[in-house]
Order: sequence, then structure tokens, then C-alpha cells
Amino acid sequence: MSALLKNFEQIWAQLRSQRTSRANHLEDITLKGLRGIRDLRVPFSFPVTVLAGANGCGKSTVLFALACAYEQREAHARRFSPTALFPDFRPSRSTRPNQPGDERHAAEVAFSYVHENQPLRLRWGRTKDKWNRSFFGMKRGQQPNREVYLRTLASLSNPSELRSVLQLAQRKFEVEEIDASNIAFAQRILSFRYSRLSLMTQKLKSVLFAERGEEEVPIQAKYSEFHMSAGERAVLRLSISISKMQDALVLIDEVEASLHPYIQQLLMLELQRLALRNKLQIVVTTHSPVILETVPPEARVFLERSSDNVVRKEAYRDVIQKALYGRSQNTLSLLCEDEEAEMLVRGILDDLGPRIDWHQSDIEVGRDTGKEQFVAHLETLGRFRKLHDVVFVLDGDGRHLEAQLEARATKMGQNCRLVFLPGSEPPEQWLWTLLSKQAEKYGPELGLTADALRQKLVDFNNLYASAADKPTAIAKNKLSSLALDCSRSVPEMFRLAGRIEASQGKGDIYDVMNRLQEYINAWRSGA
Repeated sequence: MSALLKNFEQIWAQLRSQRTSRANHLEDITLKGLRGIRDLRVPFSFPVTVLAGANGCGKSTVLFALACAYEQREAHARRFSPTALFPDFRPSRSTRPNQPGDERHAAEVAFSYVHENQPLRLRWGRTKDKWNRSFFGMKRGQQPNREVYLRTLASLSNPSELRSVLQLAQRKFEVEEIDASNIAFAQRILSFRYSRLSLMTQKLKSVLFAERGEEEVPIQAKYSEFHMSAGERAVLRLSISISKMQDALVLIDEVEASLHPYIQQLLMLELQRLALRNKLQIVVTTHSPVILETVPPEARVFLERSSDNVVRKEAYRDVIQKALYGRSQNTLSLLCEDEEAEMLVRGILDDLGPRIDWHQSDIEVGRDTGKEQFVAHLETLGRFRKLHDVVFVLDGDGRHLEAQLEARATKMGQNCRLVFLPGSEPPEQWLWTLLSKQAEKYGPELGLTADALRQKLVDFNNLYASAADKPTAIAKNKLSSLALDCSRSVPEMFRLAGRIEASQGKGDIYDVMNRLQEYINAWRSGA
């Protein structure tokens, strides 16, 4: 395990522990009738949340709506409201009767909080005329106070696009020296050190000015942010804005913009450390697989747009996440139901790999939440035109899904690559039967004679004969007991079976191997 991964896992554990003791926390948001979202609820179960999804899936809409959750603590702070963040174009019908304008529908943004250790709910509702607040019948309800920081790409535009800023040099301006503690966050991310930072301000405009010198270069470099890289400027501006914030809500749109993948990791590590130290709640949007992997699964929120709504998907496991957000466009994904099926496929590839010159970087083998989610996964992958790069591997008892999966793929104008593992029963029962029939072959592989393996199978059959559990659970328990008795794990036994059966040149697993080889060759050829 890398040192960076250890740091992430340590901070995740600390944030999980702190989460329950926080006096202030936004629990969830619900949006209705807003920007094509009919009804969407997004919970926040971890202090740092990453919103992901395709362009147009509603990530920024959720982020902007979150900014409306609180009244700002400071009187001079920017006020966020649905009126300002979700404006409409409303032409004057009297002067331009045929000019197009936005249709305005009833909409709702609702929040559930823990505020000062007390539960609280707030609703922003829009009629045709304006937005109003209500508190779900609570008398004398008040919007809670909390500092809110919202950073978008628009608020970090390249200074060269803001020509009027240049006029600061000819006007009266104020110079604010930036304390070192305000950029400690940035210094842990950026690769060079600053001897001085200052902010030149005039009304609402500002320019950041830096002085830095490397140890090998005695002459200091002095430059404004006109000469900074986009990544350096973004990190410095963010550091100045949030380093001293306490118990605040921090919202960042497209957090990875202009940043190298390794810097993205460091940024997310420092954001989570800051969240722990200063009790911040942070929500960011991203398209980056690097960002997604810097937070635990419960902190990943995937949004997907349908024809009339936006829905929240359960956090994807690695194989689906990499198929949708993977770094490589040249990877075939094999999606299995569970770990046992995954290891059986890996065993098949152990034998097949050398014959087809297979490299681990070519094929991603993984599992997800079971066959019930396969139809939803197919639809998501199909929207991204990704079905060509995925093979769906179902257990033998999942054949009833074949027609449904193929019909959905055909409707999207794509092909569905399906493989079914042997038998019509759960994989554990299939393997148990295989061991019973071929004890001579598998006994020595498990460190036993054939007769000793047969006797163990008989003993465990007798032991579980009177069990009142479901047949599936009984099969799993018997195989688990046998594996433990042979000093193996159940996944190890499935991989062993996959490798041995694939090498036989006949049988059910050999047929599965041939189907996999057919799909791999077709994928390699682009067919």
C-alpha cells in the first residue's frame, strides 16, 4: 500500500469518527422542478462529498442549490439565493411581445440539517413570481447561519479575460499582505515556496502578486497572477479563501480544473485534512477518476439524467467506475456479480492469458452489486457508448435476464456482450458438485487424497443436511467450511477451478473460456 493511500485511509477513518459529533451538518438536499430535475434527493453521509456524472446531469445545479442552504454569518459576505443563482430571461412582453424567454415553473429546493445539534428543515419554493422560504410548519423558523464559500470556473477566469483589472495599476488600490498561514494549504500542494504574497484590491476587483525564489536561485522572481499557470492560481486563490474558515460549507465546481493528476490527489488530501481540522463540510463536482478515488465509496454521488429527471445512482465499484471514468480508452472490462464469479473468471484467464498474449493492463476484471443492477449498468454504459468495452458475466441462475439485457442494448443501437457461468444454480453449488464428481483431480490440488476429499464432502453434506436455511445459503456455508478445513479461501477455490477446468479442452468452463476469447478478439479488432 502506498504512503499516499495510507494517508487517505487514515483521514477517512478520522472524518467518519468526527461526523457524528459535529454540531452543524447539512444532511441532504431535495430538488423538484428545477433545470429538468423532477425529483432528486442527495444525501451527505461523509463530510467531503464528490458529485460525478456526465455533462448536463445536474452536478452544478445541485452545487448552486446547496449555496442557498444558509444565511452568511458575516454581514459583508456574498448572499446566495435561488433568485440570484437560478435567474430567468424574462423579456418585456409590452415592448417585445414575440421575444423568446424562459418558461417559469413551480420549483422547490429543500434542506435537512443538524444545526447547533438540533434537527432543522428549510424549503425554498418558487411560484410563477418569486422564491420564498418556509420551514415545514415550524413557527418562527429561521434560516441557519453558516459561512458559505462557492467557487466556480467563472469565478476563477483567466485574468487576461478581465481587462478592466489592468486599470488597477493606474488607480488607487489597497494592498493586503497574505499571512503565511493563509497559504499553508497551498504550500503543501505546490512544488515551490513563496517569500511574499499580496493582494491588490480596488472595489470588487483584485490581483494576486507573488514573490518566490528557489534555494538554487538567489534572485527572487516577482510576478502577478497574469503570469501564473492556471493550476498555481487556482490553488493559491482557494488556499487564501478557505484556509482560515471554520465550521463552514465549501462548494467547488470542477475541482480538478487545470491540475495535474498527482496535484489533484494532494489537493483532495489537504481538503479532507482541512475539513477535519476546521470542521468544514465540503462538496465538489468532478469528471476526474483521480478525484473519485480520493474519497471513500460513501462519499461518491453519481448523477444520471433520464428523459424527465435526474437520478442518484449507488456508488459504483471499481469495474463500472473505471469503465465510465477510466484513465485508459483501451481497456476491456469484465463485470461479474460477486467475488466468487470474479475469481472463477480470473482462473480462466490464468490459462487463457498466455495463449492470447493477454496483459493485465488490457482487461479489467471486477464485480458489482449483483445481477439485479446489471440492467441499470447496461443503460448507463450505453449512454456513454461504452457497451463495446464491457462484457457482462452472469452466474448460471441469471439467464432470465438475457432477453431484457439484449433488448435494452439493441434499443440503444449497440451490442450486449454476455457470458453465463455454468449451471442453473448458484456458483457455490456448481463448484460443490464439480468437486464431488472430480475428487481425483481436485484432491491433490487441495493437499488431500481423492478419498479424503470425498469423505470431507460427505461429512459436510451430513452436517448441513438438517439445516433450515435457504439452499443458496447452505451451499455457501458448506463450501466455506470445506475451504477453511483445507486452509483455503472460497475465492481461491473458485480461481483454482477456473484455471483447471479451462485447461481441460472440454466441458462447461472450456465453453465459457471460448466465449471470452471470442469477445476479447472482437474487442481487439474493433468489431
